[in-house]
Amino acid sequence: MDLILERIDIPEGCNVIFGMSHFIKTIEDLYEAMVNSVPGIKFGLAFNEASGPCLVRKDGTNDELILAAVKNLKRIGAGHTFLIIMKDSFPINVLPAIKNCREVVNIFCATSNSVQIILTQTEQGRGVLGVIDGESPKGVELDTQIGQRKQLLMDIGYKR
Repeated sequence: MDLILERIDIPEGCNVIFGMSHFIKTIEDLYEAMVNSVPGIKFGLAFNEASGPCLVRKDGTNDELILAAVKNLKRIGAGHTFLIIMKDSFPINVLPAIKNCREVVNIFCATSNSVQIILTQTEQGRGVLGVIDGESPKGVELDTQIGQRKQLLMDIGYKR
């Protein structure tokens, strides 16, 4: 068994959702979850099939983002994983619908941060052990920074 570290290449200004699912219908249901959550959403979606022809299945509303999702998942190579790359929208807008998809087993991360995937390789294939999402904490929030956080949430429409 070998350990492998792969990075998700996130296009500038995009967010990703990386997860695990269990059925070929994942592509259709995740597509529906995305377009029904945010009208006009720009995204690419890829899913690594783990049986039969073992294809990287794909869909989305933006060809560039679809290609980026496919390239990442091909390189990651773990069965039954999916990657959504979205632009001009946030995971918080689509996660409830994604989590409600019957095929979705786990969400490893939903972020715009740098992401590393910790994988294991066996004679059967690759599996995800975990993810590294962003960086480690550098300190504790100061009282002055609490106000800045709350202002940011108001500025982007998540707090009144």
